[in-house]
Amino acid sequence: MNLWKTLVRYIRPHWPLLVGVLVFQFAQAIASLALPTLNANIIDLGVAKGDIPYILSTGSIMLGVSLAQIIGSITAVYFGSRLAMLVGRDLRQQVFHQVGTFSERDMNTFGAPSLITRNTNDILQIQMLVLSGCTLLLSAPILAIGGVVMALRLDLDLSIIMAVSVPILLAVVGLLLSRMVPLFRLMQSRIDRINQVLREQLTGIRVVRAFVRESVETQRFDAANVAVTETALRSGRLMALMFPSVMIVLNLSSVAVLWFGAYQVDAGNMQIGTVMAFLQYLMQILMAVMMSMFMAMMIPRAAVCADRVTEVLATQSDVTPPAHPVIPRQRDGRIVFDDVSFTYPGAEIAVLSHLSFTVEPGTTTAIVGSTGSGKTTLINLIPRLVDPTAGQVVVNGVDARDLDVNYLWSLIGLVPQKAFLFSGTVASNLRYGKDSASDEELWHALEVAQARDFVEKLELGLDAPVVQGGTNFSGGQRQRLAIARALVKRPEILIFDDSFSALDLSTDARLRQALNKDAAGTTRIIIGQRIASIRDADQILVLDDGAIAGIGSHDDLLATNATYQEIVSSQLSAAEAS
Repeated sequence: MNLWKTLVRYIRPHWPLLVGVLVFQFAQAIASLALPTLNANIIDLGVAKGDIPYILSTGSIMLGVSLAQIIGSITAVYFGSRLAMLVGRDLRQQVFHQVGTFSERDMNTFGAPSLITRNTNDILQIQMLVLSGCTLLLSAPILAIGGVVMALRLDLDLSIIMAVSVPILLAVVGLLLSRMVPLFRLMQSRIDRINQVLREQLTGIRVVRAFVRESVETQRFDAANVAVTETALRSGRLMALMFPSVMIVLNLSSVAVLWFGAYQVDAGNMQIGTVMAFLQYLMQILMAVMMSMFMAMMIPRAAVCADRVTEVLATQSDVTPPAHPVIPRQRDGRIVFDDVSFTYPGAEIAVLSHLSFTVEPGTTTAIVGSTGSGKTTLINLIPRLVDPTAGQVVVNGVDARDLDVNYLWSLIGLVPQKAFLFSGTVASNLRYGKDSASDEELWHALEVAQARDFVEKLELGLDAPVVQGGTNFSGGQRQRLAIARALVKRPEILIFDDSFSALDLSTDARLRQALNKDAAGTTRIIIGQRIASIRDADQILVLDDGAIAGIGSHDDLLATNATYQEIVSSQLSAAEAS
């Protein structure tokens, strides 16, 4: 059902191509049906009687019909190919757009390897079905029905052979297909698994080598690879068995036609040309049945793929855009957490519990806490990467869930915990948030982020290449480039998710000093593990198991908050802390 709905939905916009396929497939099928009759006439009326002019004239007609058949077939394949490519393009575009709306939870539900497989391999299977359907399936019923009519016109007695061979062919192919369908479904899930394993190993290659786990990971990949191979071999054996089975039925049918036809010719009840024409029509009928069965073999796998693609397209993100988005007049960067709680679906314990605090415009708020205390989840609520399960996050006087999404994102410059750079150049990465930024703006942002020195040393400067993930830069360089990228945007709210962890203390201090000067009017939220990086914040929020354990300045918390005192004492001496 999902397959049919998907095909109808994505073929409909390109219906002229489908009409073209139908017209030219019908034309070439009619031409194919006319050829055996013309051939029979040449044998019976031309060769048998020695009528050379008739042979030449009828042969010329056959050449014309054959040319029409070729033109029709080529044109139909051209239109069918364009239709299939356009359907695949539209599907990939729609899936890509849909995944772009997913929240972090939605992404984790599907997993990156599965989403990649669905947007490539699965859509390719649907695309191949459209192509094969346009080139095979549409002409098969015309050939089959037309062949039956033409064969019955030639001889009713020989048609008994057709009535026997077609059901046998259907039974053989149907039996094989019933065994292949479950294997196709299993194949897609095992392709997901091998993609997952390979992605993990490529992403975590340094960890694998650091722990000397190459042999273990090799075994894990081998297990996934063997599972795919075994499934492919099982389906391949059945597929390999299908064509010999079909050929046996075809050849036995041909022998039967020639056998009984010879008796009819010998008795004077049938001419040789008629036998040859009937044989050709029978072959056309059986080939049409075989093409239909070949399509039937593709349909189950494409149906599985359509189910998987539809599952992505039908998934509504838990972070939904507002029905009536609001764009507030005030733009001061004020953020209010009003009794906010957050619990992951299916979890028994809340990640965040009843958080209430205010981030005033132009101030710096630091968030500290132990690992797993909910720091990253807290800041993810501001740009609506996730939505609170209770309470509200108010930005510029409006609940973030009611704000226009593009407006909300335009306010925020987020530097994630893991700095990620896109393949391209330094300049293209820095302009990611502001396409119109000038080179002067880029250099200024790099200077504030303490990245100007190493970028200037690059041979091409701003045009220096960046490979995928920015792996041709060190961790500290990637972090500083990610910070510069956020600064180029000139947002009203800057969020740093432990974004200074790869910097040495000297660079960290210079960066904070430059930020205080360059982004003085910007609301800043900093998640930090080092007390030295956040001690000068206007307010420090201490999280403990998702709840606020304390809030205030460094001096106030140091004097009154036991949790903060423990964090400070683990990093600084008493003299340094004061």
